[in-house]
Amino acid sequence: MNEELILKFQPFIKLLNTYHDYQVLGLENIPKKGPCIVAFNHSLATYDIFLLMNTIIESYNRFPRSLIDNLFYKVPGLGDLMGQLGCVAGKPNNAESLLSNGEIVFVAPGGMKESLRPSRKKYEISWAQRRGFARLAMKTGTPIVLAACPAADDIFHVYESEVSKWFYKNLKVPLFLARGIGLTPIPKPARLTHLISEPMLPPSNYSNPENALEDYHSKLVNRMKQLINAANQNQYGTEYLN
Repeated sequence: MNEELILKFQPFIKLLNTYHDYQVLGLENIPKKGPCIVAFNHSLATYDIFLLMNTIIESYNRFPRSLIDNLFYKVPGLGDLMGQLGCVAGKPNNAESLLSNGEIVFVAPGGMKESLRPSRKKYEISWAQRRGFARLAMKTGTPIVLAACPAADDIFHVYESEVSKWFYKNLKVPLFLARGIGLTPIPKPARLTHLISEPMLPPSNYSNPENALEDYHSKLVNRMKQLINAANQNQYGTEYLN
């Protein structure tokens, strides 16, 4: 990770902060030290994740590490760039190593599939079969903090496409048809707010690991849906913690 390179991107990030009137509610729920898993809903735009990363850097002087799809490493040079920005391939051993070193680890459980869903399914999460992040928390004893920013789905209008579905299903290639302002690729100035949940501790004592995993994962999914609903209703007070 090249911290100096990351800091060079800050002026651009600050422009995006202003453009989207970005704010974070519940930042205090992310620890100032020690390991933590931060789980996001995944938009096509994706850069809302970097907005929160920059907020943590400025507020805590901590540089979160993001788990990313292996596809990035299939594009010449892109994997190396992402590595310099603190990203690592989304493999369990990489995540465990980062957490053992006390890092903040970013993960979008819905992955590429969630980011490519059409706008008619915006604000939905695709976590039903994505238990890896919950299993990681249980194995390492690390709390998960949820970061919901459903308005990131309003940055682009994503069209449903059978071609896109075919490319994802057969080649795992993120081919998509989308637009921003008008018919352009310019991002719409959606107002972005991240709602940060309380730390959700994994179970520590259990007789059946699979049942414990299922229960913990269910709680995470339901809590994320609550946060998304609260954000969509502009409940930006203490209500979103209830």
